[in-house]
Amino acid sequence: MRAATILTSLFLLIIVAAGMGAWLILAPFGPSAETFVEVAPGSTSARIAQQLESAGIVRSQYAFDLLRWVRRGKLKAGEYRFDHPATLIEVYDRINRGDVFTVAVTVPEGANIFDIASRLEQAGIGTRRQFLEAQPRLTDLVADLDPAAKTLEGFLFPDTYRFQRKATPLQIATAMVKRFRVVAAELGLKENVHGVVTLASLVERETAIASERPLVASVFENRLARHMPLMTDPSVIYGLEVHDLWRGEIYASDLKRDTPYNTYLHPGLPPGPVANPGMLSLRAAMTPAHTSYLYFVAAGANPQGKSLFASTIEEHNLNVSGYRHAIRKAGGR
Repeated sequence: MRAATILTSLFLLIIVAAGMGAWLILAPFGPSAETFVEVAPGSTSARIAQQLESAGIVRSQYAFDLLRWVRRGKLKAGEYRFDHPATLIEVYDRINRGDVFTVAVTVPEGANIFDIASRLEQAGIGTRRQFLEAQPRLTDLVADLDPAAKTLEGFLFPDTYRFQRKATPLQIATAMVKRFRVVAAELGLKENVHGVVTLASLVERETAIASERPLVASVFENRLARHMPLMTDPSVIYGLEVHDLWRGEIYASDLKRDTPYNTYLHPGLPPGPVANPGMLSLRAAMTPAHTSYLYFVAAGANPQGKSLFASTIEEHNLNVSGYRHAIRKAGGR
């Protein structure tokens, strides 16, 4: 009888322990509101388990640590977001996969480093100032492409990226430059990278119409061949932004302000890219159309929605007159 009683008690204890174990592992637990847990690199599994219990993500740190021991997995560092009750297995699997919380940041074609810095700050990834101040220290990322680069302007390829909220400027820039290298390889861009990217950045800022990009590139190439100033407003604007003088609209006085990027005053290409061009603008800069065009009214300024190209100043003046008429007509509506 005594032996039977002991066996029965042991059996009941095993059932209770199994039930408790199943409850700890399978019963959902955790916050209903958004909660973040930062797992630092090099953290032990015991430390991670303690963090999770303290944050209210798991019921028992010991149960989590035991599960990790049984699974023999490797927990990944990073920031994790929890917003609903979950089983212990689900929590473990997420950290084992490295399913860290990230924020999407879209860099549109033609965005410059100032635009990108603002977008990162708006997304909660560092500050605008941090990203801009880091630029001179990051140029090693493109030293083989453009040894004279002062910033990464032109090499932060337009795309949608996902970053952790604590991503550093180096991590962010590395991802964007890596994307640029992939595209450059696809295009076969190996020579005169500085000049091609600089020209492509001007094309990108002058027109968003794909079919016009080779034409705009041809205008710049033709003017350069004739030693004519490029007289492109996006470059002037960039020079103002660099010196924190941009007022949101270009004025006649700005065209006379002497910055290295003022292509009304200085011949040739500006010192470097004024934006980050996409693939189509890079291709256009590599293979401009064969034209005799020397002038154009940019599509972005034209209510008719297209650029107006001309080979002579007389033709250009007619285009400008038509553009001004369209502006008045659009304003009349």
